[in-house]
Parts: sequence; C-alpha cells; structure tokens
Amino acid sequence: MIKFDRVTKRYADGTVAVDNLSLEVPTGEITVFVGPSGCGKTTSLRMINRMIDATEGQILLDGVDVTTIDPPTLRRGIGYVIQQAGLFPHRKIVDNVATVPYLLGWDKKKARDRAMELLERVGLDLKMADRYPFQLSGGQQQRVGVARALAADPPVLLMDEPFSAVDPIVRTSLQEELLRLQAELNKTIVFVTHDIDEAIKLGDRVAVLRVGGRLAQLADPPTLLARPADDFVREFLGRDRGIRRLSFVSDEGLRLRADLTVPASADVSTVRGTAESWLAVVDGENRPLGWASVKDLPETGTLADARLAPYGTFVRGRDSLRGALDAALLSPSGSAIAVDETGRAEGVATREALDEALGKVAGGVGA
Repeated sequence: MIKFDRVTKRYADGTVAVDNLSLEVPTGEITVFVGPSGCGKTTSLRMINRMIDATEGQILLDGVDVTTIDPPTLRRGIGYVIQQAGLFPHRKIVDNVATVPYLLGWDKKKARDRAMELLERVGLDLKMADRYPFQLSGGQQQRVGVARALAADPPVLLMDEPFSAVDPIVRTSLQEELLRLQAELNKTIVFVTHDIDEAIKLGDRVAVLRVGGRLAQLADPPTLLARPADDFVREFLGRDRGIRRLSFVSDEGLRLRADLTVPASADVSTVRGTAESWLAVVDGENRPLGWASVKDLPETGTLADARLAPYGTFVRGRDSLRGALDAALLSPSGSAIAVDETGRAEGVATREALDEALGKVAGGVGA
C-alpha cells in the first residue's frame, strides 16, 4: 500500500504544486490520478519514487517513509513508465527491457531470458528483441516500456501518461493489454492521465485533482460518475457521464425475448403474419446473421432469401448495459441481440426492455 499523509510540494518561488494531499493507494489495484494541467498529478506520482521530494508530509510505502530509503534503491524496486517509452536509443530492445536486472547484478543470460519472457507477455513478436527503438512503432515502444518496468518484478508500477502520445486505436489496444496484465500480475499501480475516459476505464479508484494540487474526490468509477462531489468534478467528468455510468451496470437484469430470433431455414410464409417489424435471423448453430424487415420479405422462399440488415450484439452476463445500448443503436430495429460467450444468440433486448432497464438505473436500481 502507498499512503500520502498530508503531503505538500512547495517550490522556492512559492508555487504550490501539491497541497495537503492525503489518500491511500491499495495494494494490487490501479489508482488513477486525473485532472487538468497544473493539478499536481505528475508531481504526486514522482514523489513516490523520490524523483521529487515532498516539502511537507509523508509518503509511506508499505508503512515505510520513502525518504528513509536511498533513492536508487527505492527506484530499482518500483517500475516506471513514461510518455513515449523513454527507451535508450543506442541499446537493443532486449537490453532495454533488461536494464534494471542488469543494475541489480543479474547475469546477462538470466536478464535476457527475463526480457524475452516479458516481450512475449506484452504481446510483442520476439523477432523485435534485436531491433533498436527507432525501428519500432510508437505503440510497440510503449509495450517495451511496460515490459522494462516489469523486468525485476516490482510490486509497484508508476505510469505517467504512458499512452498519451499514440493514436486512439493503439491507445485502446495498450489499455486492454494493461488490464490483461494486471489481471495476471496484481501490481500496485499509480497511473497518471488527463483523460477522464481512460481514468474510468483503467482505475479501480480514481483521484480527481484540482488545479493547485488539491484532492477534489477519490472514488471508484461507478461512485464517481453517479455522485460527483461538487461542480468542479461534475464539469470535469463531462455532460455524458450518465452514458459512461452505464459501463458499470450489469446487463444481467435485462429482459430478453426468445421469440424474435428465427432460423434462416424458416419459410417466409410462417413469419409473414407476425406483428413484429423486425426479426433476428440466425444460422443452424443459432449465430446471428442479421435483421430481416418483415414488410420487405420476399414473396416465397425462406428467410435465407431475405435481405438482411446489419446487427449489433452484446455478450450476455459479460458486457454492460452500455454495451447492450450500443448494440441496439447499431441495429435498424433499435433492439440488441444477446449472445453467449460462443457467439450463439440467447434472445433479443427490445427497445421496451432497454427503456425499462434505463429507468431502473435512473431511479437508482442496479447501479
């Protein structure tokens, strides 16, 4: 656990970067520091590994004041990832990853074996091990940066806006990779970002900081979105925080209709008289093929002969209510097809069922 106890950072010119900050970073969780420029989030992170020393207060690492630990020793036990990876340009990728093990006195073979293991773990082709940083894309370099931070298996990982310099698609991929790694490794992670969406996606807890380094609110993402502490937090979260909140509401209570899924082999004459406007057509293994508009069905034949419209799906029990709503918005029927983990249809969440679920959330049920 990392504990900030009334920590202040004041510079010689009188500027206060962090003001009386008190909070705890639980062991094995991701705590995200987020806020506008000048809120002290990076300063707070760098005080943990003593790249910056606090002016007042204490930072405790598993109960030990970090100022009592020699800075190089402290830093070798804490992984650190920064923007644009910060790799050594003159060293091969394998040696970049092995940097801390080398400093700890590991023999070269052991350090390189560990580096190769981590390159594979972060999703990089091992052929890249003998390349230099300039030969990798930005996203690949960030993966190397994460691997290097994990090389000596530190219990704590500090990440200072590590994904901000890459494009949105790569950024999403890196976020998913971090969550996957965290599920395996359970590190204590302090993550700095200015992006509230990234904070909510990654954080077990989110610390929103004001300009001047004061803590505005510390909460888990669902609580933060449902009950912002004040107008500053509310405005920082943005006007679509209600939609974001749906990401933390389970879809399990969503009512499904099984009668709206029909096999492609069904004769059109058997469904023409239905009162429904749209039917979800599935194949012989019950996998969705698309939506069929009842009024546009062919005169004869089966539903396999019908012109099918695009569809959206969500995985029942795994996705959130936001995922179900997104799937409905991607479908011309306005309904979403629920599938199981194997992709087989379980039923359809209609507009009425979604309205009912959203009404419960608005009323505070299921949040």
